[in-house]
Amino acid sequence: MWLFDRDLWSEVFNTLGKNIFRTILTMLGVVIAMIILIMLLGSSNGMSNMFQNVFAGTASNSLFVWAQSTSEPYKGFERGRRIQFHLEDAEIIKEQIPEIDVLAPRIELGSHQGITTVYRNGRTSGSSVYGDYPVIDEVTKKKLVEGRFLNQTDITSSKKVCVIGEETYELLFDKGETAIGEDVRINGVFFTVVGIYKPNDNVNIDGENAVFIPFSTFQKAFGSGDRLGWMAIAVKEDTKVPVVEQKIKKLLKTKYDIHPDDDRAIGSFDMSEIFNNVTTFTSVLKGVSGFIGFFTLIAGVIAISNILLITVKERTKEIGVRRALGATPKIVRRQIILESIVMTVLAGLIGFSIAIGILALINGFLGEGGQDGIPLLNPMVSIPQFLKSFISMVGLSVLIGLIPANRAVRIRPIEALREE
Repeated sequence: MWLFDRDLWSEVFNTLGKNIFRTILTMLGVVIAMIILIMLLGSSNGMSNMFQNVFAGTASNSLFVWAQSTSEPYKGFERGRRIQFHLEDAEIIKEQIPEIDVLAPRIELGSHQGITTVYRNGRTSGSSVYGDYPVIDEVTKKKLVEGRFLNQTDITSSKKVCVIGEETYELLFDKGETAIGEDVRINGVFFTVVGIYKPNDNVNIDGENAVFIPFSTFQKAFGSGDRLGWMAIAVKEDTKVPVVEQKIKKLLKTKYDIHPDDDRAIGSFDMSEIFNNVTTFTSVLKGVSGFIGFFTLIAGVIAISNILLITVKERTKEIGVRRALGATPKIVRRQIILESIVMTVLAGLIGFSIAIGILALINGFLGEGGQDGIPLLNPMVSIPQFLKSFISMVGLSVLIGLIPANRAVRIRPIEALREE
């Protein structure tokens, strides 16, 4: 097989080594082009990883729905009527809208974004206190540092237990002190701590300083009855959140006699819209980065083609002698193309190694959690991206190498031998 022909490879490297300085300068264009391509791809990957990290712990297909005041009079009711959701609403919605995967009724002490004082041994913490079901952990995941989260037994038995945040722990307990099994007091009611969670460093819906207690316990301890504050919902995969959102609002508007065109009576927040926008942005960013890097690579490979055209002209007599001695056009073309491939691949690998080294240094500087103000996390390229880049580089070198190769083939042996 010609690829294992030692004489062929010897001729290729001998030709490239005749003017080593020119060869190095020619390869420099591809080196720089590959560095630019890999750096762009790595940076776009790093930005994509950062956005994914921001949304980690929160279901990307989640929806939050709450009651507000009406803005339209309807069926004898005046404008400004305050709507109050109840537990049965969650049951009706879950039953009549099959696209919903998880629905978690929630309520907060002191209304939305209210702050409640939590006491322990003369120490206090201003915290948000939520009444929750265990399924809320499927919509907004809690990173437990110690202990456990709420479970169904807590709900069934209305246990006076709670899960507190790290900030609440720091305000109520001494450093290193065991909190699990200890009691805290909320509005005169004692709750036993069963877990400590760490807030997400990104999308943090519940705030940094929160206390979670079973929904059923919240009802009895604070007399909330069957009222609920809002609903955290995760829809099933391959289901569009806005479609489910409209179905929920239509159902609730009918139940509470709200004008069909009233857009203020029921508030909602679609997390998927933000997630999809970010995903689209990062996809476009990757595409633009690859586009710019690819054409930069083409520019570098074209420089190799130009140099090979010059070398073909310089080697006119040599090529003529080889043709006169029986070298076929296929053999001549093969050597020129192989020279193009060798220069391109070698330069590309050098550029790739340099770029990976730079990205590794950046990644080491950023650390596992990234740096504030720098929207990058693990800015490296994947193996598929490297393979695509490598294959594109080799393909370009073959195509560009055909130009000087065909020029060499067109050289007639008689005219070449006559040339000084």
